[in-house]
Amino acid sequence: MLDEAAAEQVADVMFALSTPSRVQILACLTQGRRSVGELVDELGLEQSSVSHQLRVLREHELVRVERVGRQRMYTLADTEVNTLLECAVRRISGTGETGHGRGRSSGHAVG
Repeated sequence: MLDEAAAEQVADVMFALSTPSRVQILACLTQGRRSVGELVDELGLEQSSVSHQLRVLREHELVRVERVGRQRMYTLADTEVNTLLECAVRRISGTGETGHGRGRSSGHAVG
C-alpha cells in the first residue's frame, strides 16, 4: 500500500500526464531529444503552448533540458518515463477506448 507522500507523488505524475499535448510531447521525446521548434513542427502546436507544456513536464521531472549551442534540447528524464507511456498505451490498446467511456480511439503507439 502507498503511504500518503508516495500517493501524492504518483498523483503529481498523473497530473502531468493529464493533458493530451503533454503526452504527445513525451511520445515525441521517446524518439530522441528535440528542440521546442522541432516539437512545434512535429506536433503542429503553437510555440507558446509547447513551451508551457514543457515547463510543466520539467517541473514534474519527466523531461530534462540541456543547452546545445544557443538551443535548449529536451529529452525524457529517464527510461521510466518511456515505460510509463508504454504502459498507458498498452492499457488502452485493443479496446479502442480511453478506458472511461468517451469512446475515443488511440490510433498512436509510443516509440
